[in-house]
Amino acid sequence: MRVGKSTFLHLCLAFSLSLILILILLTLVSAQEVDSLRSSTDSAYTIPDSGLVLVAPVTSLIAEDYKYDDGEQLKLSWVPSIDDQLVDSKVLGYRLFRSIDGGTPEILAKLPPGTNSFLDRTVQRERKYQYYLETFSENFVVQSIVTAAISPEREWLNLDRGWLFIIALFISIAIIFFVEKAKRGHKLYVRKIAGLEAIDEAVGRATEMGRPVLFIPGINDMDDVQTLAALTILGRVSRTIADYDSQIFMPVSRSLVMTAARETIKTSYMAAGRPDAYSDDMVNYVTDEQFGYVAAVDGLMVRERPATVFLLGAFFAESLILAETGNSVGAIQIAGTARPAQLPFFIAACDFTLIGEELFAASAYLSGEPRQLGSLKGQDVGKGLAMSVIILGVLAVTIATAWDVEIMHNVHNWLLGVFSSN
Repeated sequence: MRVGKSTFLHLCLAFSLSLILILILLTLVSAQEVDSLRSSTDSAYTIPDSGLVLVAPVTSLIAEDYKYDDGEQLKLSWVPSIDDQLVDSKVLGYRLFRSIDGGTPEILAKLPPGTNSFLDRTVQRERKYQYYLETFSENFVVQSIVTAAISPEREWLNLDRGWLFIIALFISIAIIFFVEKAKRGHKLYVRKIAGLEAIDEAVGRATEMGRPVLFIPGINDMDDVQTLAALTILGRVSRTIADYDSQIFMPVSRSLVMTAARETIKTSYMAAGRPDAYSDDMVNYVTDEQFGYVAAVDGLMVRERPATVFLLGAFFAESLILAETGNSVGAIQIAGTARPAQLPFFIAACDFTLIGEELFAASAYLSGEPRQLGSLKGQDVGKGLAMSVIILGVLAVTIATAWDVEIMHNVHNWLLGVFSSN
């Protein structure tokens, strides 16, 4: 079959038009796909505003139980944001959030830049806690991971205080050793305390002059160890007074002290074989008011003019008033207190002064009882150990600072670790 020239041209033209139409259709479809892809990409990824100050979150956030406590603390630690710099830091701080038993997280604390740990002291045993941190800049906030749920636990022993346990054990063994030694009849040396040695002389002087003895046990109640020490000495003083057939006045400012003092004096008179000479009027309650009590005692001193005055116990601003009044009536005065601020007044105005722990050592000194003497000597071992540690610490710090000796640095750090209260 022969095709004419005009027919062939018509076929070529139709084919070209079809090809052009197909190309136009393909171009339109491709443009729609590109627009669709671009719109989906834009919706998934938003280019941040150039004004945002982006910061990285903290890392390695860990919550753990605080060791050797009563189950009242949890310790948090983390690595600060890499944008938390000493200079030109982008980080303005951290916000710590906490959730309890899976509840809604609430802000627990706001922390400054550079912080890498936190101690939560508001937790309770048998409850579960989770934490996370927010790092924030001027206009950006990023959150860390959330910690695993954790509950605080109670530890019965603080193993970080092992050395203190060894020291306490050493002192306890020393006390037991000296008590047993005293029980076997060995004489334990206790240095002479002039104020206690003068008790017999002072009471004897009052007997010779026919004037009374005035005993003042301080102004605190029976819950003060100084008052207890004063009543211990009162037992010895009242026994001597009963033997010498002298007279004692004891005004007190606490009702419980009055009751205890009456029983102490009564026991001493019974031990001396003179229970009939005892009278409750020897001890009188005056008032709890500090300077009202002082005024009453000063009046008693001026009226009765005692030959001997004992000022033993806890004293405050009234110490010099009492001591000066006793000195003005010519009495021998034996004073003692554990309050350092009042000791200078007693030393200046009294004849004998028991300084600090001499007041507490009086019971062992006067009685000679083996358990008390052994305890006193055992405590002296502890004091000697404390003095040795203080001297060692001073030498270690001095040598380490002056000559940078490494071993002295180690000794200093070890002592800090042993005796630190943290």
